[in-house]
Formats: sequence, structure tokens, C-alpha cells
Amino acid sequence: MLVAYLVETRHAGDADLQLSDLETFYRNAKIRFDESEDFANTARDYVVKLQGGDEEVLKLWRQFVDVSLKHCEDVYEKLNVGLKREHVRGESSYNDDLPVIVQELREKGLLTEDDGAQVVFLDEFRTQEDKPMGVIVQKKDGGFIYTTTDIGAVRYRHRELKLDRVIYVVDARQSQHFAQMFTICRKAGFAPEAMKLEHVGFGVMMGDDGKPFKTRSGGTVKLIELLNEAEERAYALVSEKNPDLSDAQKREIANAVGIGAVKYADLSKNRMSDYIFNWDTMLAFEGNTAPYLQYAYTRVQSVFRKAEDYDANARIVITEPAEKQLAAALAQFEDTLNSVVEGCYPHYLSLYLYQIATLFSRFYEACPILKSEGEVRASRLQLAALTAKTLRTGLDLLGIKVLESM
Repeated sequence: MLVAYLVETRHAGDADLQLSDLETFYRNAKIRFDESEDFANTARDYVVKLQGGDEEVLKLWRQFVDVSLKHCEDVYEKLNVGLKREHVRGESSYNDDLPVIVQELREKGLLTEDDGAQVVFLDEFRTQEDKPMGVIVQKKDGGFIYTTTDIGAVRYRHRELKLDRVIYVVDARQSQHFAQMFTICRKAGFAPEAMKLEHVGFGVMMGDDGKPFKTRSGGTVKLIELLNEAEERAYALVSEKNPDLSDAQKREIANAVGIGAVKYADLSKNRMSDYIFNWDTMLAFEGNTAPYLQYAYTRVQSVFRKAEDYDANARIVITEPAEKQLAAALAQFEDTLNSVVEGCYPHYLSLYLYQIATLFSRFYEACPILKSEGEVRASRLQLAALTAKTLRTGLDLLGIKVLESM
């Protein structure tokens, strides 16, 4: 569809302008697809050519790929994510495999021709009429659908990458698609039982009105624009709280706090639940938020800036209830991480870090650190050091920066 519209707009002389905004380009292409049967047929022909490796069509398609990847790289940089182009293996990488996959499915007796299309019927999934549900892997026009590409990806990840666990982080509403695709891969031998295939679904981010988060005009919110706004809001807060800081210092803190707040607001919720997006809540320096945890870390660091000496090998001696509670919680870090990895629920880690920050605050108030003496002082400094290490490591695992001071 996009290639067909690119060819059409090139004739009109405005393709470059529209390619500068892929969202608008896609929307206009979709309108043409829905309104014109001739255009829709042309678009379908281009899909078949693209999957067949037609050089001219591939050349046009790469324009979209380049623009899309450049945008993604800008977002990755803003998020401090280390993904590069060499880490990307797009759908087109599997195009040569798709006919082979269909042939292998046929040889294994899994394919049925239905109205000209190649279909895998699965007894594990039933229609309302209690008949096996069919999954199309090749359309009657010869084109392949994204299910076929996903099957190709699983096949590649098993045969070439030798993976033992593959995690798909995709909207929960795609659960049936993945369940069916995984089943086909198992039946075809593309994924042995020892290879874990997991769909990690997630809910929807809602606005204050309880509806899916949109712009005021009803459009889709771009992530890069959301992140930029987060930084600007954080900059305003930092400027208000610390007007004497240099602009460079304010920007550094605003970047860590703003981007961290957006990440944490999402990761701190049960991924299967919908949640309300609210700027005031996520940027608050109180409660279960990134700014609160970042501030808690700087509070611990301030202790060591004031301490003249610190014995990193000191023995921890527990004498007070607040010490016992903090030490017991710190000892649970590894178990918490194991739970996160096992179920792919990052909010377990968020809740744990919030608990650590809260317990440290109680410990800090109840148990003087720098004013104590001897082994008590050394022990409490050791607890503070372990707290800082746990907060720093945990936030880093969530992709959130820490600061030495705020």
C-alpha cells in the first residue's frame, strides 16, 4: 500500500514532502486503499512483488525503511537504549524463506487449500460452529501474511540463532495470533518443546478521561514528542526547586528525571492492566515514581559525601528494628530479579525498589548514621552502601539513570 502510494505521489511531485511525515503518508495511503479498488489491487500486486524480491519495488520500499529506522534511532537515543541498525532484522529478511516454509508445511501434511488460499487448520482452536480454526499462511494471490513471516522468524531463531527463549512484547489483543503461530511452529518442528515461545502482552495507556491516550485533536501521540515534553516539564520543576543550578545541570537532571518518569510510569504497572497517563503523578517526587527513587539514591549518596571514612568490608550488625527491616529487604533482591525474569513482570522490580527506598527513609530517620560511632556507624554505612548499590542496579535494569545529586 505504501509503495503504491509512493509511486502515485511521485507522479504528483510531492512524495518527498509526504515522506517527511510517515504517519500522514500512511493515513493518506490508507484512505486511497479504502476508496479505490484499482489502487487496492495495485497495492496487493506490490506486496507480492516485494515478497518475491522485485528489485524496483525493494528499492522503493527501502526508502520507508531508512526513514523509519532513522526515526527509531532518534527515539532509542532519547531513551538511552543501545539498539543499532545492525541489531534489526526486518520482515523482509525472511522473504526468501516464505515459499520454503509453505512447502515444508505442505510436506508435513499441515496445509489445506481453501478458496485458493493455503491454510493450516488447528484443532486446538475452535470456531463458534466448533470447527477447527484456519490460519492463512499464503493468500490466493500468492502473497504471504505476517503470520507466515512470524513463523519464518521462529524457524530462523531456532535453526540459526539456537535460542532457548523468545519473548514477544506485543499488545495483549494479539494473544490469539501468537498462540496459533506458536502452535503451527510446534507442529511443523520449527520450534522444539525445549524452546520457550512467550507472548508478553500489555494493556493500554489511557488518558484522564479513561479512553486510549490521544492528542487533544484525537490523533496518535508520538513517543518522541512525549519524551520531549517530559524533559521540558522536568526542566521546569528542576528550575523551580533549584534556580541556582547552571542551565547545563538543569538539563542533565531534567533528562534523567523526565525520561525516567515516563519509563517508570509504564514499567511500574502490571503490564496486563490498563493505566491512566498523568503528568503530575509520574513527575512527583513522592510516591512510587522514578523521581522519588532517583532522589532516594541521591540522599544515600549525600551520606557518603559527608562521611570522612567508610570501611567497605565492615561487618553488618543489626540492633534496631529499622535496620533489620532494611537488611531483610536488601537480601530479597536476587529473588525479586528471578521473579521478574520468570514472569516478565518488571513491576515486581519497581515495587521492590520503592520498598527499599521507603525502608531506607525509615532507617535514616530512626538510626543516625554519621552521628553513631564505632562498629554501629560502620555497619549503618554498609547498609547505606548496599541500599545505593541496589537502587542503582535496579534502576539501571529498568533503563533509568541515577544522579549523584539533584
